[in-house]
Amino acid sequence: MNEIPIGLLFAALAVLVLLSAFFSSSETGMMAINRYRLRHLANKGNNSAKRVSKLLQRPDRLIGVILIGNNLVNNAAAAIATVIATTLYGQAGIVWSTVLLTLVVLIFSEVTPKTIAALHPEKIAFPASWILRPLLILLIPAVWLVNGISNRLARLFGVNPLTDNANELLRPEELRTAVDEAGDLIPDQHQGMLLNILDLEKATVEDIMVPRNEVVGLDIEEDVPTLMEQIRSSAYTRLPVYEGDINNIIGVMHLRNAAKFIYGGDETITHEAIKRFAREPYFVPESTPLHVQLLNFQKEKRRIAIAVDEYGDVQGIVTLEDLLEEIVGDFTTNLAEEEQQEISALENDWYAIEGSTSIRDINKQLAWDLPVDGPKTLNGLILEHIESIPAGHMGFSLGKFQLETTRISNNMIEVAKVRRQ
Repeated sequence: MNEIPIGLLFAALAVLVLLSAFFSSSETGMMAINRYRLRHLANKGNNSAKRVSKLLQRPDRLIGVILIGNNLVNNAAAAIATVIATTLYGQAGIVWSTVLLTLVVLIFSEVTPKTIAALHPEKIAFPASWILRPLLILLIPAVWLVNGISNRLARLFGVNPLTDNANELLRPEELRTAVDEAGDLIPDQHQGMLLNILDLEKATVEDIMVPRNEVVGLDIEEDVPTLMEQIRSSAYTRLPVYEGDINNIIGVMHLRNAAKFIYGGDETITHEAIKRFAREPYFVPESTPLHVQLLNFQKEKRRIAIAVDEYGDVQGIVTLEDLLEEIVGDFTTNLAEEEQQEISALENDWYAIEGSTSIRDINKQLAWDLPVDGPKTLNGLILEHIESIPAGHMGFSLGKFQLETTRISNNMIEVAKVRRQ
């Protein structure tokens, strides 16, 4: 090699440094590329994306061929640099060649190309796939040998490169983070809806149902004039029909069906007519997750369900509108809710809150983080903490929240003042 012109050796060294930069950038670009965007481009027919996807199906082989090529060119560069140094400076030049080559490789073949590839992986990975694909075929015997040994060593540490996939599908919390950080890619309103959809599996029917003490229904044991007055003055389009007790629900009356038997005076209407035009009730467990109940409403072609506990006792009702509002926010006009405001702002960051208000609704409206893994209402949360119904008004702290009772009935706290410290 000493007979080779020194200029040709320098040229060969420069080519080897560039090849090392190619392998280094290819490795970073291939590993840093967005797998979901890659799949999207491949599905749209992008040939470069298809090649890269195929290479990434076996990352152990891809890394093997890149590292084999990178080590070959780096070792060749070290040998040529040694020849150049000994030719120009003798044995003393070996030390200088090692230092200088390390700096050159570090700057021009490692840090710079890898930084560029990390910032623009597609621009590096797509062109590199044209070279890496045939190179993998050419070096497949060496790749098999290297991967065979390395895969066996990896299994000693409990890792199977053939089955373990570091790029598995996004978990729900990871998908939530991706949506939350999408920025201008998704409008704020749509972003909120997507996040609410992801949160459906965290909530159950019990979290959004109208509790049984607030359910407005028709007691078929009442006289007909009373029932007709309730139907005519109802703020709801669907009313549960029950016999004597709310636990004995026999149907659900849609007010449009009432037009079929409301004619003439009340004396012409019978209880049997009301029963006949009431649809059979649809019962669901109160523990049903909301994303499951949404599908059940679609499957059963229903818009209202009766929530029951493990003993079959009615706990409340849930409607399709209630469930959809968990996704898109309030979009209906509920006259009954307009008459009573559950959360009212007071001075000094205090809020007057009805005891029957859902903890989830409080957290949503005020951006608080009251605990939701126990009682579902503010009244339940207070009673769980003090473990009794107070005889008089009292105040206490619950974590970073201050609470004061302001109106108490015989069996519940009707209104409380709350503020976050």
